[in-house]
Amino acid sequence: MFDLSSIGIAYGSLLMLFMLIVLLLTGMQLAFATGLVALTFALGWFGPQALPLVSSRMYSFVGSYVFLAVPMFVLMAALLDHSGIARDLFDAMNRLGRKVRGGVAVQTLLVAVILASMSGVIGGETVLLGLLALPQMLRLRYHRRLAIGVTCAGGALGTMLPPSIVLIIYGLTANVSIGDLFKGAFAPALILAALYIAYVLIAARMRPHWAPLPSDNADNAPDLEPQAATPNLAKALVFPILTVAVVLGSIYTGVASITEASALGVVGIAISALIRGELNRTMLKQSCVTTLRSCGMIIWIGIGATALVGVYNLMGGIDFVRETILSFSGSDGLTTILLMMAILLVLGMFLDWVGVALLTMPIFVPIVVELGYNPIWFGVVFCMNMQVSFLSPPFGPAAFYLKSVAPKDISLGEIFISLLPFIGLQLIALALLIAFPQLALWWA
Repeated sequence: MFDLSSIGIAYGSLLMLFMLIVLLLTGMQLAFATGLVALTFALGWFGPQALPLVSSRMYSFVGSYVFLAVPMFVLMAALLDHSGIARDLFDAMNRLGRKVRGGVAVQTLLVAVILASMSGVIGGETVLLGLLALPQMLRLRYHRRLAIGVTCAGGALGTMLPPSIVLIIYGLTANVSIGDLFKGAFAPALILAALYIAYVLIAARMRPHWAPLPSDNADNAPDLEPQAATPNLAKALVFPILTVAVVLGSIYTGVASITEASALGVVGIAISALIRGELNRTMLKQSCVTTLRSCGMIIWIGIGATALVGVYNLMGGIDFVRETILSFSGSDGLTTILLMMAILLVLGMFLDWVGVALLTMPIFVPIVVELGYNPIWFGVVFCMNMQVSFLSPPFGPAAFYLKSVAPKDISLGEIFISLLPFIGLQLIALALLIAFPQLALWWA
């Protein structure tokens, strides 16, 4: 067998990157591409004796107790998606936004915040808002790009708002408190949502034709009267607010761990659906299948990425990357952070966030700690960076989720163009978070 160690860590790193890119270009899934590269370099660099070390790292990843929170929160999102709780929430809050110019778009963002605080998974939220909010705004003759951007960007807020799955994976990878990450991400997430709302209100004021009131277009107003078309406001809000209070309240007060709180959330949503008469065998089956598919993807990517990072660490790659990054940025910590952000932004345009987190955080976090930065703050910064990746072309997943339910005359290109102002707002929020770390550390 060819001895890969003879080429040195610099050329070995380039060869590893080249092999990974070639495999991805062939259409191979990231999980299997990373696993194959890891296996090749483990055998070629160390020989068969390295395989038990690699397998032990993989086992430690999937065997983590905190990882149980991931399927629980995904199941919460699936139950919400298949019940009428989220739909009633949107319909009820629609009554609050009908008399304000741009109000329907604003209440769409408010519903997105509540839904994100209940599940932490963006796929279901984006699809749900695409089915509920987008047709409503288009019928009221909202500017197409404003309606599309609000729907897609709002649906992606689950990336930042606790209980974000992105934060959980970062916490597992960086070995930091997920509860502290949730506390740190809360204020920046609300700031991002506030930027979205401010943009909508300013755009509606400057260009009234972008967000006409229902009274401006009586022929395009919803067919039913608000009182008949929507459920009781208090009744529609009680289940979502109770769920958010139980999940986040139990975490922030220390009553329950992340895993326990996620289980409480599932029970809460299930009881809510049961009271509403929506809990049945078909709904449970669909929710469980959705959860298995999502978690299977996360686990397989995690196994492959963990194996690859483990092999690369044994090769001395972590030290090589650290020295390379520091050689470019010198001793300036801010320059190093900005360089990392640039790398993450580029990777986020082409790779799934799970792969980005598991491939880069074991390398970046030790550098961040060595430079004297708080890893909790960096986790929130990373999460905000991944928020950008969810909307960024060419592979922004939120755009593809919306395209799957959008009217046929809305192209993927139009969705990405509509998202450009919101990507700009995300970059502003990212800059604020880097410039003012206390936004994420206010609770400390």
